[in-house]
This record gives sequence, structure tokens and C-alpha cells, in this order.
Amino acid sequence: MEKIINNTCKIYIDEGYRNFQKSLCEACNVDSAEELNEIYDAYFVICDYNTYNTQLHEMMKHLKGKYVYEYIINPGEDSKSIEDYEKIMNYCIKVNLSRKSLVIALGGGVVGDLAGFVAATYMRGIDVVQIPTTLLSQVDSSIGGKTGINLGNSKNIIGAFHQPKITYINIEALKTLPEEEYLSGMGEVIKYAFIEGNVCEGKMGFLNFLLENHEEILDRKTTTLLKMVKTCAEVKANVVDKDEKEGNFRKILNLGHTFGHGIEKLCHISHGKAVAIGMNMAFKLSLEKKLIDEKYYNKFTSLCEKFNLPITFEYEDVNKVFNIMKNDKKNSFFKINLVLPVGEGKVEVFDNIEENLIMNVIKECNNA
Repeated sequence: MEKIINNTCKIYIDEGYRNFQKSLCEACNVDSAEELNEIYDAYFVICDYNTYNTQLHEMMKHLKGKYVYEYIINPGEDSKSIEDYEKIMNYCIKVNLSRKSLVIALGGGVVGDLAGFVAATYMRGIDVVQIPTTLLSQVDSSIGGKTGINLGNSKNIIGAFHQPKITYINIEALKTLPEEEYLSGMGEVIKYAFIEGNVCEGKMGFLNFLLENHEEILDRKTTTLLKMVKTCAEVKANVVDKDEKEGNFRKILNLGHTFGHGIEKLCHISHGKAVAIGMNMAFKLSLEKKLIDEKYYNKFTSLCEKFNLPITFEYEDVNKVFNIMKNDKKNSFFKINLVLPVGEGKVEVFDNIEENLIMNVIKECNNA
């Protein structure tokens, strides 16, 4: 089992659930499940129908509590709604969850965001554990304490920062994912290859690792997955530890996201694919501004090609994409904040990019 622990994050990476309760005991400074049950009076597991079928039974074998409740949501972004949030809150009241209860999010990014927000707001905040089961959630959304739900076209516009007690990552869960969902998660994985230098000065090892080991990654070889997920988690944990509430530095994690969120919503494609398309726009904008050279851009497109990630989209009205970008929650002072590559493994946040350049790059990546 691998551990990544700093002042903000406690992450455990394993090949199964057998060490889950042991890891939680360690984080709570107790030695046994019995002592843990003196801290938590009930466990409330939230999952979707996908993880209910593939993960819940195995995880529950390793969860010993006085009372264990389950709540199952429909898979997909539509479940991150006020309506679903309200239903879960009413269920919490119905089964008498208290401030000493523990929420367990077992699933992908949707489950983690929704369950995390429930924990952040129920009785003004109770503990939560994240058990991410998708590649996207293991390398990104389960780490760092961001929780939230959507409102209309505004993604995660209602939310809170609420750090999990632990994030427990079972690498073997990745082998149960459909191919399409697994590849979508690679959109977030490759992001770390292009921000690694911001966290580890002069380091570009992860980009080469992905290029050299793409076949083992596609085959989901356990040892390769462990190294890949651990590297992503380390970068994310280091960024979060330096800037927990996204004052400035943490914004580098949004590479591709400001462009991507509009495409994700309007084109009804997965988050990871939208991020890949968004990163392509960011790279093209950096090329236009002469922040990077063609050789570096080609490394990005080569990586996307190896993992079958799209870099263009189809939508009839690019103005709608741009309007969603203008309403992105990461913007400030009525300026669009964009994370752009500025060199090998490094990015910077810009708020002064001309709107006509942004529109041009959106049009350039649109095949409609």
C-alpha cells in the first residue's frame, strides 16, 4: 500500500479494500474497528448503480460498523442536482444521521462531488471518506476537498471545500471500468504531465512515462497503474497543500477546464474528453501567443492520439461555448481566467487574453 500524507491530504493507494478500515483507523489515531465505532455512530455509503453492481459488495466486506446505510443514485452528471441533494438530505434526517456519522462516497466524480457536498452541509458539516472508483476521480476529483452540485449550465456553482478524512484508492477498481470511461479518465491524467514542472521544478518525467508506457496503461497493468495514479495524486496533493482554497496556485489544475466545461455541457460528452479538447484549445492559444513551440504542441497531440482522446468537437453555435466560459466560477473581475502552457511541464494563469483570440481558437477546434 502506498501513502501520500501532508498537512491537507491523507491518501492511501492499494490493490483492494482489505486495508480500508485499517487506513481509516490510522487517520483517526485509533487501533481497531471497535475504537472507530466509538468515533462514528453510523456509516452512510453513497454510490451509483454502476458501483453498486461492481464495488459495493466487496467494499462492505471490510466495513464493520454499528449501523451502515446505503443510498444509490443514478450514474451521470444529472444526479448532481438540487433535487437529488434534497432527497439525500431528507434520507439523512429519516435515518437519524448525527454529527458523529460518517459519509462514504463510493464511486466516480459525480458521487464524490455530491456525497462530499452532503457531508459538508449536513448539520453544518460531518466527516466524509472518498473511495474513488473511476480513473478520473482517483487522479483528480477525490483529492483536495472540492464538493458541489450543478445549477443549469453552471457546473459546481453550488459547493464547498470539505476535506475528506481519507481518500482511499483501490487500483483494482479501474479494471472493472468500461473502456470508454477508462480512456476518458486519461484526459485528467495527461494534464499532470503538462503542469508537473510547476510543482517539481525541472521535472518532466511523467510525460515521458506516459509516452513510453502507453501500451501497459491501455492494458491496465497493475504496477503501471499504481505508478501512474500515485504520480497524479502526489502532484494534486502537493498543489492542494500549497493552496487549499484555490486562492491562486491551485488554479493550474484547471488546465483545459475553462474551455472544456462548456463543451462537456453542450455536446454531452464525458468530462475527460472535454478536458482533452479544452487543453488543445489552450495549447493552440499558447502557440498563437508564442508561449510554446510547435514541437511541444506535437507532444501533446501525440499523447492524445495514443490514448484515443479527441482534440476537436462539433457544435453549431460556438457563441454558446464562449458564453459558458464567461460565466465560469473561476473567473474574477469580469475577466476570463485561462490556464495556458508556457513551456516544458509548466503553465500560468492569464486573465488578459483578447476575446477575439479565444473565439478564434474555439472556432478552429470546432468541426461543425
